[in-house]
Amino acid sequence: MKKNITAILLTVFCTVFIAGNLQAGVEIGIHADQDGIKNFHLAIGEHFQVSVDKVEKVRKRSIPDEEIPVAFFIAERADVPVWVVVDLRAHGKSWMEISLHFGLTAEAYYVKFDSDPGPPYGKAWGHFKNKPRKKWKDIHLTDIDIINSVNLTFVSARYGYAPKEVAKLRKDGHNFVKINHQIKNQAKQKRMKEARANSDQPKKSKPGKKKKGKK
Repeated sequence: MKKNITAILLTVFCTVFIAGNLQAGVEIGIHADQDGIKNFHLAIGEHFQVSVDKVEKVRKRSIPDEEIPVAFFIAERADVPVWVVVDLRAHGKSWMEISLHFGLTAEAYYVKFDSDPGPPYGKAWGHFKNKPRKKWKDIHLTDIDIINSVNLTFVSARYGYAPKEVAKLRKDGHNFVKINHQIKNQAKQKRMKEARANSDQPKKSKPGKKKKGKK
């Protein structure tokens, strides 16, 4: 009887312990995701020179996180309020249709690569590579082509990363919320490393003035 009670108590303890760890893991994961989204919104705001509050209001209008930069990109290029762009999107217009509505052709989304960047950029890159520049206006890009282009350009410009490096992270399956978070942390670690290296260097003493002796 005692053995049965002990076994039951042990089972209950293990169940509670595992459940607690799983819950803690979930909470940590949620917190990390929230930090990533917060950093992404902050980066968008700083890049397009708008408040984070405005970025979050665009998101509340059913614009997914990775599409928020597209809305601000088109609004900036077309010189219109972002809400005009958001309203067109809400009415079912594709990003290409919205771009053309404001006179923006596929050329606005061109990203220069020295060689084929591979998926998901290779197809769009091929459209530009295989047509003379005067015919780029005839290229029709998909929503995902435009989302990938705008986010790559925005992240690359913000952190000084080569487009091919950002494209590689995207190719590895990371979304741009995670890519932004990862690159931001790498940039922060690099600054801290450089700061430590500078602090470890011996400071050069300034040459003092020689005292004049009495004649």
